[in-house]
Amino acid sequence: MKFSLIATFAALTLSTAVHADGIEDGKKEFNKCKACHSIKSDTGEDIVKGGKVGPNLYGVVGRAVASVADFKYGDGIKAVGATGMVWDAAELETYMTDPGAWVKAKTGDDAARSLMTHKQKKKQEDIVAFLESVAAK
Repeated sequence: MKFSLIATFAALTLSTAVHADGIEDGKKEFNKCKACHSIKSDTGEDIVKGGKVGPNLYGVVGRAVASVADFKYGDGIKAVGATGMVWDAAELETYMTDPGAWVKAKTGDDAARSLMTHKQKKKQEDIVAFLESVAAK
């Protein structure tokens, strides 16, 4: 019993440390994203000041695709949003890896494209962990 409790505590501690490292790595990696995106809370707090070329990423995980009010999305991502799809971690990671391919796959239209041209080659999971860590719970 004692060994079981120690093993469980050790596993939880290690998991928390790895998750915290992922958030910190994601925060650093988000520096590439902030050229186009900001993270601004619903109350107007600037969590990460960034560009306005891309939509605000506050609360993006769990939010409907292409749903930031008054943001001018491209036709490809709007078509995906029209399906009612909601961003989850896996979809967001796949999207940021190759936005154009993701939009084409989701719409079934080889002519569809994403206005996001940056392809995130690594640490997508960490970026999503960071985005989730700064959103309202």
